Amino acid sequence: MSRQEILQQANPVVIKVGTNVLADQHGYLDRQRIRSLSAQISRVMKSRRVVLVSSGAIGAGIGVLKLGKRPADLPHLQACAAVGQSALMQLYREEFHTHQIEPAQILLTANDLDNRTRYLNARLTLLTLFEYGCLPIINENDTVSVAEIKFGDNDQLAALVGNLLHAPLLILLTNVDGLFTGDPRTDSTAQLVPTVENISQVMNLAATTKSHLGTGGMKSKLRAAQIATAAGASVIMANGSHEGIIDQIFSGETVGTLFLPQKEGLSARERWLAFTTRPKGILKIDAGAQKALLQEGRSLLPVGVRAVIGDFNKGDVVSVCNLEGVEIARGLANYSHLDAEKMRGLTSEQITRALGQLPYVEMIHRDNLVSVQ
Repeated sequence: MSRQEILQQANPVVIKVGTNVLADQHGYLDRQRIRSLSAQISRVMKSRRVVLVSSGAIGAGIGVLKLGKRPADLPHLQACAAVGQSALMQLYREEFHTHQIEPAQILLTANDLDNRTRYLNARLTLLTLFEYGCLPIINENDTVSVAEIKFGDNDQLAALVGNLLHAPLLILLTNVDGLFTGDPRTDSTAQLVPTVENISQVMNLAATTKSHLGTGGMKSKLRAAQIATAAGASVIMANGSHEGIIDQIFSGETVGTLFLPQKEGLSARERWLAFTTRPKGILKIDAGAQKALLQEGRSLLPVGVRAVIGDFNKGDVVSVCNLEGVEIARGLANYSHLDAEKMRGLTSEQITRALGQLPYVEMIHRDNLVSVQ
């Protein structure tokens, strides 16, 4: 599929803007950059729906409070987010109003997307905002988020929002030109990769470095691209610091790196199950069970389970991994971790003799299981 074909089908579009695109090295918001991005997004919105996932609240707070650098402890980070979020949204509101567009702020935590009901409510809210012609601007709710409920960074949040909306295109605007064969800051032979057909083959190119204001890095962006492409979306990673970059993308110019979809689009429920909700436990399975799941489309039976890890209840989402620990699928468990431990490795007849009953033949039924490879 060519870039032009991808762009023609791209509706809605999720655009993620990183902190280092919006703020200078001292953390102050760059109003001219926000003005330019707002004008470009407004032009895109003339022909399609757009969601903006915007970092920058903590970075903006650092600038407003004149701290000079990112705090290390959670309370000070949350205070920066509280101060910076209002400053960031005020700038967006002023700039988008010049284009007769009303921005709408949405703050999320991972718990909001873990819960199926809240997940669907978030989707309905976004769809309703589209009806009014608004621009949803989404950020993680850093003022209340703690490690247990954080997405990790806004790259992953943007990918999950794309899954939420079944968006065929995710644009990651960062402070680099795209994915390179090496680190261009230290390797003069590093070359830009214009198109990635199989993202699993380039994951080793990810650097783990982070900026002094943001929380992400190339590893984070590749993980986000992996989530989006696995669900059937395309991803373009480009340099948001370049003037007119969004216009260039939607003109079909070969800028940044294009990641092609890895599979056909998943259903709404499959997207939530595979990439949004966080597993409560792990079932390690043998090679025979792996073949049955991935190649034969069968359910997971207790006999193929070799290890049960974590605390989970019946109906919780669990991760299914091979014996090397590589996740291959996710699904809804028919049994708690206590019952699963008693049953693992046993046939149905052995379970019935040992426990006296077998409510479900399957540890995870095929209808409640989705591959993540």
